[in-house]
Amino acid sequence: DVKVDIGRTEAMMPAEERIPSERLSLNQRLTFLLKDIREGIRDKEIILSRADPEFVKKLFAREVPEISSGSVEIKTIARESGIRTKITVASSQPGVDPVGSCVGQKGVRVQAVTNELDGERIDIIPWSEDLQELIKSALSPAEVSSIKLDEKKMQAMVFVPSDSLSLAIGKEGQNARLAAKLTGWKIEVAEDEAKVVKTKSK
Repeated sequence: DVKVDIGRTEAMMPAEERIPSERLSLNQRLTFLLKDIREGIRDKEIILSRADPEFVKKLFAREVPEISSGSVEIKTIARESGIRTKITVASSQPGVDPVGSCVGQKGVRVQAVTNELDGERIDIIPWSEDLQELIKSALSPAEVSSIKLDEKKMQAMVFVPSDSLSLAIGKEGQNARLAAKLTGWKIEVAEDEAKVVKTKSK
């Protein structure tokens, strides 16, 4: 756990609210999410977080005027703190590019968020009501050939070219895992059926 001086009082960042890879030093100035105020042994305790997905949302709201004004909205977010975050964004105003707004000119806005998160990778994905399109985008940068949906089980079987298989799954399954959290569907990734058939026929 880390004690944080926030001016008039002290707050606490529990171990589970820390970014696992982040090294903290005495007198370091950082930004935190005020996550909770709870009853402590003697008095109320202020709980801070840097690992919560909501923290990323608040950082984008700080850096992107279109989010703070409401013309761009973060629809869903999936995060493995310290490693990678995926967000879907949508615009409620015609002519406003939600992804471009979050990236900023020459990437300056998303870079400011990444710097605050100690280099955590952030994927910004356009929101779509079309589930297949959303799953395709969520698995980016991998190329997707086709998707089969099982609506009862809320499960998607995604077929990708063989050279995109490891990219779609990601290191230790991370890309597919985050895409599943982002869309709310269970995602299984397999090599493109057409290529499998061709391989067998040789």
